[in-house]
Amino acid sequence: MYSWYSKELKQFHLSKGKAAELMQLAVTAYEDIHGVPPDEVFIHGRTRFDKNEWEGFRSAVSDQTKLVAIRIRPTDELKLYRLAKQPPIRGSYLEIHERMAYLWTKGYVPRFGTYPGFEVPNPLAINIDWGDAPIEQVLTDIMALTKVNFNGCSFSDGLPVTLKFANAIGEILTAAPKLEDAPQPFKYYI
Repeated sequence: MYSWYSKELKQFHLSKGKAAELMQLAVTAYEDIHGVPPDEVFIHGRTRFDKNEWEGFRSAVSDQTKLVAIRIRPTDELKLYRLAKQPPIRGSYLEIHERMAYLWTKGYVPRFGTYPGFEVPNPLAINIDWGDAPIEQVLTDIMALTKVNFNGCSFSDGLPVTLKFANAIGEILTAAPKLEDAPQPFKYYI
């Protein structure tokens, strides 16, 4: 299949060199706009980043840049029910420990007085795999990213735009014919 796909794990992973190359592209783009390296970089993925990826990412940022790798995956391993007519409130979370929590990015929205869905919502499982950050801040950031989608008019569709965008780009790049000057290979959007 692809050299960066593991049949055993059924996951996509970057080599250390490709992870460093990807991070360098992001850091350089930030520096071109702001003139300084970023203070923080949060990497979102659907699978656990392996040690080679983490070392590659780390090698491309300065010691002044805080780097955190976060795994975000939809799950149905846990259900939350309320003693009310409506499902759990959007933004509810259950902290399992300082590096893992369940976050309900869909649910009852008090401001609208309704739940814009059909079934009891499932949470996202959020894991801080590498680096350090307060789990509450990570959850707050992910909630904010579920509201921000400038490419569509859907409200709080559950996934943060970082993963929604990567999914969409991946679908386009794998469906399109091989392009000589494609901006990035599919593996950068996994």
